[in-house]
Amino acid sequence: MAVSFCGKRLLLTRSSLLAANPRRHGYIVLVPEIGEDLPERNPLTKSENGLPEFNSVTIERCVGTIGQQAIGVEKGLKELEAKFGCGSKMPTKSYMTIHERARNARRGKFVSVPIYEALKGAEVEKLGQEEKRLVSKYLLESKLNGIEVDERSKQELREVLEKLAQERTKFHGKREVAVKKFSHVIKDPALMGEFPSGVLQALAVDQSQVVKGPWKITLQPFVVQNFLEYCPDRTQRWNLWQADTRKCSNHTDKALENSTHLEVIRGLRKRQAKLLGYESFAHMSMETKMVESIDYLRGTLSELLQYARPALDNELASLEGFANANGFKGKLDIYDVPYWRRRQLTDVHHFDKEALREYFPMPKVQQGLFNLAESLFDIKIVERTSGVDTWHEDVKFYDIFDAKHGTEPLAGFYTDLYSREEEKISVAGNSGWMVGIVNKSVVAQEKPLAALICNFPSPLYGKPSLLSLDDVQILFHKFGHALQHLLTETHYSELAGLSNVEWDAVEVSGHVLTHLLQDPDVIRSISSHYGTEQPLPEECILAIQKRHTHLAGYSLCRELYHSNLDLELHLNSDYWLDIVKKLYPLFHPFPLDKKDAHPCSMTPIFSGDWGAAYYSRLWSRLVAADVYSAFAEAKSKGDALPEAGRRFRSTFLASGGGCHPAEVFRQFRGRDPSPKALLQLLGIYKPIHGTGAASGVGAAPKKEE
Repeated sequence: MAVSFCGKRLLLTRSSLLAANPRRHGYIVLVPEIGEDLPERNPLTKSENGLPEFNSVTIERCVGTIGQQAIGVEKGLKELEAKFGCGSKMPTKSYMTIHERARNARRGKFVSVPIYEALKGAEVEKLGQEEKRLVSKYLLESKLNGIEVDERSKQELREVLEKLAQERTKFHGKREVAVKKFSHVIKDPALMGEFPSGVLQALAVDQSQVVKGPWKITLQPFVVQNFLEYCPDRTQRWNLWQADTRKCSNHTDKALENSTHLEVIRGLRKRQAKLLGYESFAHMSMETKMVESIDYLRGTLSELLQYARPALDNELASLEGFANANGFKGKLDIYDVPYWRRRQLTDVHHFDKEALREYFPMPKVQQGLFNLAESLFDIKIVERTSGVDTWHEDVKFYDIFDAKHGTEPLAGFYTDLYSREEEKISVAGNSGWMVGIVNKSVVAQEKPLAALICNFPSPLYGKPSLLSLDDVQILFHKFGHALQHLLTETHYSELAGLSNVEWDAVEVSGHVLTHLLQDPDVIRSISSHYGTEQPLPEECILAIQKRHTHLAGYSLCRELYHSNLDLELHLNSDYWLDIVKKLYPLFHPFPLDKKDAHPCSMTPIFSGDWGAAYYSRLWSRLVAADVYSAFAEAKSKGDALPEAGRRFRSTFLASGGGCHPAEVFRQFRGRDPSPKALLQLLGIYKPIHGTGAASGVGAAPKKEE
């Protein structure tokens, strides 16, 4: 992310993604985007061709420049404060690390009383929309940083935040130890016969014995997910599932229990919210969300559950019938579902994940994606083949031009799409990144610059990289993310692209492009056999469509459960296990295991930044589904898809953080978002008889359309 203030800019990114460090999963470093001293000698500033010189980037140069950058930010802040009144000097300790120095430099503007008072008294009604959003952002960030509380409360707030950071670190640390502590070695090849070769390779103890084994099973999420999906032995599945759900609980290693930290974190967050004037931490969280209202969020989640739960019951009845017909005895349990779900999708609906790879060679998929973006958004994507400095020979650079106006590029982006053996992240980390390198700024005359980083299979022996359907979805999602960064039309860097976009709307553009993969014509345009160039068979397209809706009610209920659990844990003070016992039956047909302690390892909520915000992924999918429905409606009426695409570009892609996403959606759709589109995409929208929300979840009146 780019941080800018008073004309100074700092770039926050993974140094391992863009610098010379070959390991992608390394630490985070703050590097300068514009050097204060002799910028022409800084390889990260613009060169003659306007791009950074990545081959000249070193850690020493980053470290040597960042101090000057921070000083420049702090100096600019003090000069601005002086215009509004005298302010106390913010101390900077000489031993402060690079990261801490930059974070404090950025935070300084949000705790400056003179600037806050000046903006609070500004005549906002005379400002333009972007300026209003800037002032609103500043005032809100200042409030959340405690600028409005008295000195005694400020001291308590600092202590609360310090303790909270310590507890979150302990929670995360214990979870990491618990994950690494468990391991189980399987020596019987018969148990691994259904596993794909890529998964076997990731699990093999000896890489020269991938097929023969042995294989090491751990509690890494990727391992757990794939083992439950491919292991035919029910006892083995249960063993891993119970180890996974009981980690960090009082039922295993007492030294690694997280129940205590979980409760302390909840208490500290509640106190933080109270000190800042909020009813609860969840209410405080809504300040930075598109949803805005707890009641409206609860009502939407409840409406989704009304459709998802009946669908779940029907799906599991069908799945159990399939399992029984194929030798399974008795009733399915939660650890049986992944295995039989895969079997049913493969045997009944003919979805072959590995065979489909041959129809999605990277060059075909990428060119099809670029062609789709060009036709929908009136842009032209052109590779720049000379004068570009990159960090690896696989990296390519592309300029984006407006298809109708001008010859100067609007923006540019790098692609680094293939894994490299010496720096390969495990398959578990193959989620990809969109790294914003430079934010657009009219004031600083900066054009957007980004990088798409993925870990797709490298081309081998003349064969192109062959993507799984999951890989294709990742590429589409990250490219949608990138387009919002690259096609923004805002004037200020702090509102450009994804900056200042409410948390639960950040992923909308990525999900819109992913939803486009449900269009058969889009699938055809990005696929063909890598060897024969034959088109993807129609039965495969049907199988891909079926995959989107297979056990959709079951999956949605699980997402709804975690979203509601997170919300309730931050709304009331009941013991966490009591909340789990209350909510679990509403979303699951299976009994809750007495030793199941899954909240004790939910790091995104308790050690990450997604407390009272876990619903955000589901909400962004809901909004994106409604956006996609406009494309589907246009196609069904025979209208040209580019019309919907241009409207999407002029709203979601152009507005960035300069307009509230609820208003952006109204500009695009003419109303507020509805859950109906998501339910229809999942194939579970059916008339519901009777009214009322599920007990314990809550309901709220719908917004008027």
